[in-house]
This record gives sequence, structure tokens and C-alpha cells, in this order.
Amino acid sequence: MISYFNDYANLCFEKFGDRVKHWITFSNPWAVAEKGYETGEHAPGLKLGGCGAYKAAHHIIKTHAKVWHSYNTTWRSQQQGMVGISLTSAWGEPVDPHNQTDQDAAERYIQFHLGWFANPIYRGDYPEVMKTYVGRKSAQQGLGTSRLPTFSVQEKAYIKGTSDFLGIGHFTTRYVLQKSFPFLQVSSYHTDHDLAELVDPEWPAPGPKWLYSVPWGLRRLLNFIKTQYGNPLIYVTENGVAEKVQCTQLCDEWRIEYLRGYINEILKDSLITHMEKVTEIVLPTVFTLCILISIVLLVLYLRNHS
Repeated sequence: MISYFNDYANLCFEKFGDRVKHWITFSNPWAVAEKGYETGEHAPGLKLGGCGAYKAAHHIIKTHAKVWHSYNTTWRSQQQGMVGISLTSAWGEPVDPHNQTDQDAAERYIQFHLGWFANPIYRGDYPEVMKTYVGRKSAQQGLGTSRLPTFSVQEKAYIKGTSDFLGIGHFTTRYVLQKSFPFLQVSSYHTDHDLAELVDPEWPAPGPKWLYSVPWGLRRLLNFIKTQYGNPLIYVTENGVAEKVQCTQLCDEWRIEYLRGYINEILKDSLITHMEKVTEIVLPTVFTLCILISIVLLVLYLRNHS
């Protein structure tokens, strides 16, 4: 499948690369893996609890890397485009930010969603917490190896750095706390990370039941990516809210409020980044000018008193 997908991608590069300059290999691979091979909600509808999603994700990541290298080797010099991936993730906020157990659970939430795909691409391997938790659960079930596949040394080097930009899809946030699941003979991705999700009843719920409007979650997710993955170029590729009820007339006030809230949170980071850049330029310049002015004044003073 890796080779087939790479052939398809190269055909796209050949036919459209003179006009298309931004390529996304996969959009929301988390849903492809989890809903296609864990719960069976999406095609191909397989319910391979605790192993199918991990295997599917493993092949998606290797396929993405293959396509990036194909573009980099064959097409980049003449087409001058970019190849990235689009990852969708909610933000996980600890229920008690002062409780280390809740902090760790929130970290696992992000790593089992975003880090599952981003970590191999930006750091060369799955998050350590994923390897630890899935490996331990697999051992408890009497399995000889972890249900989470492993990358070879060569594969890690091949995958790391294969993204010219990172697309981010984000819609909502959850409060997260530790929850230890009892030993289960039937494995599941959803019990591997030992956590529970909560929502604040005060959060607006303008759309589907799972979607709560929590704009500050996007800002924290973007800051996490900036810190964890070396401040990559980011495009917000998915954000918005579906209709809650059918309206006979246009009634978009709730959608306007949702988008306004999320855009404003992004602008806060943009303003801070802009101010940081201004500070980096202005402060050294002002300092240098002060020194030069001091030297000129000193020279004038000495001339007047000589």
C-alpha cells in the first residue's frame, strides 16, 4: 500500500505540481486509524480492538514519509512546493492544574492523539508515554510484543523531518484526569492511556454533542506544538462548527461567535510573536544608538573642555 499510494502521489505531482504548491499527504489520520480500524465507524469498518488502529497509523506514517521523500527528490527543485500532513486534535486540560497526576493524564491525552503522528515526523519515534503504556498493557495481556509497532533505526531516520509545514485541525477541548482501567483481556486503544474526559457544563455547545466551544484550547495546543516540535510552520486546516438545527432562514450568530472566539485566540499568539520579533530588533538597536549618542556627547564634552 505504501508503494501504491506513493505512485498515486507522484501522478498528482506530475499532473498538478505546476499549479499546486501546498500538498497534504493525509488529513486527520487519527480518524482514519481509530474510526476505520478500532471502532469501525468509518471505512473500511473494521473493529480490530487495540491493534488495528496502531497498525494502520504505522503504515500511514511510513507512507507520508515515502511521499515527502519522493517530492523532495524528484519534484521540489522544479516545482518549488511544500509537502506536509494535517493532524486533528482536541486540547486536553488537566482537571486540577496543580495535581501532577492530572497533568500527566492531560499530557497522555495529547500524546495519544497529536503526538501519535507528530512525534515520529518531528522527533523520529512514537511518544515515550505511548510506548510505555501500550507496552505495559500488552505485557499484562500475555503478549510477547507490544501492540504498538516499532520503527527500525533506519525508518526513524527516514521519517524524521518529513514535513515542510504542519496542518492542524482543532474543534474542541476536554478536561482530563487519571482513570486506571482494570485488566481487560480485550484490548482497546481507548483504555490504553488510562484517563477520563470531562466537559464544563458552562461551555457553549453550539453544534454536535461532542463539540464544545473552548477557544483558549486552540491557543494552548498551538503553544504546545511550538514548544514540542521546534516552532514549525503551521496552517490551521480545520476549524468550525456544524449546524445544530436546521434553520429556514440564515441564523449564523452561534457560528460567528465560535469562529470569532477561536480566531481571537490565534491573534493573541500572533501579537505576542510579533512583539517578540519587535523586541529582538528594537532593543539592540536602541541600545546601540544609546551607546553612539553617549560617545558623541562625550566627544563634544571633551572638546569643549580642552
